[in-house]
Amino acid sequence: MNRHFNRHLFFGFVSLFLAFSLIINVLLQKFDHDLLQSPAHHEASLHKLKRLVQSPDSYFMDVKCPGCVKISPIFSHAASVIICDRCNTILARPTGGKVKLSEGVSFRRKTD
Repeated sequence: MNRHFNRHLFFGFVSLFLAFSLIINVLLQKFDHDLLQSPAHHEASLHKLKRLVQSPDSYFMDVKCPGCVKISPIFSHAASVIICDRCNTILARPTGGKVKLSEGVSFRRKTD
C-alpha cells in the first residue's frame, strides 16, 4: 500500500510540474518584450490606465483662427463648440471624444 501511495504522489507532482511549466510557457509567449522598458509604440496602443506610467490622452492646444489669426487655447476633448472671440467663426466641434477642427484651422499641442 505504501508503494501504491508513493506512485500516486509522484505522478501528482509530475502533473503539477507540467501544469506550471505550461503556464510559464504561455506567459513567456504573451510578453515578448521587457515589461519595465516596453517599446513606445506598444505603450501608445494601451489604455491610459494600463500603461506602465498612467497618463491622460487629453491635452490643451493653441488653435489659430484662419480669419483673424488670433490664437486661442482649447481643450482637446472639449464638449461644446469652440468659437473665435473676435470674428465668431467656428474653430472646433465636439465629436464625443477629441474635437474636430474646422477646415483651415491650425493647432499646436501645449507643453508643460
